[in-house]
Amino acid sequence: MKNHIVSAFRLTLVMLVVVSVYLGVVYGGSKVLPTQGNAEIINYKGQKFYTNIGQEFKSEKYFHGRPSSVNYNAAGSGGSNKGPGNEEYLGTVQKRIDTLKLLNPEMGNTKVPVELVTASGSGLDPDISEEGALYQAKRIAKVRNLSVDQVNNLIKDQTQKPFLGLFGPSKVNVLKLNIALDQLK
Repeated sequence: MKNHIVSAFRLTLVMLVVVSVYLGVVYGGSKVLPTQGNAEIINYKGQKFYTNIGQEFKSEKYFHGRPSSVNYNAAGSGGSNKGPGNEEYLGTVQKRIDTLKLLNPEMGNTKVPVELVTASGSGLDPDISEEGALYQAKRIAKVRNLSVDQVNNLIKDQTQKPFLGLFGPSKVNVLKLNIALDQLK
């Protein structure tokens, strides 16, 4: 019995060291990131917004982000848990495609970027691809009486390149893009 207690104590100490080192590496690694592991908060028009949580934009004059399976409720993050073979899910995606094509008739039969019609695993993804933003550019330009070039340049300015040029895809934060759009003269 004494041997088991000593072995269990040794294992506990070894695991304590391993887990501590792991937590230190994760914490230290987060401090290298642009936001240093913290949420980026923007105060705009007297309201506080978190740029790492998707926001809902319904107006035609704004870029729309990814759909949310949790109605953009950060307290209830989660996906729909419906696979690509689920008929109900396919029907929902088709409705989103039809709605998007109605909102952006200028795009005709251009392929709809997938992130504009499918929710992320968390239901709170704040980013879309550059292609997703460009898909909406003509609508935004028309509604706001801007040139398509102005809107495309804004999208290009707001596009975040991969971290260190290697990790992840290029992306556009929809909240930041819409705030920059409001600030255009």
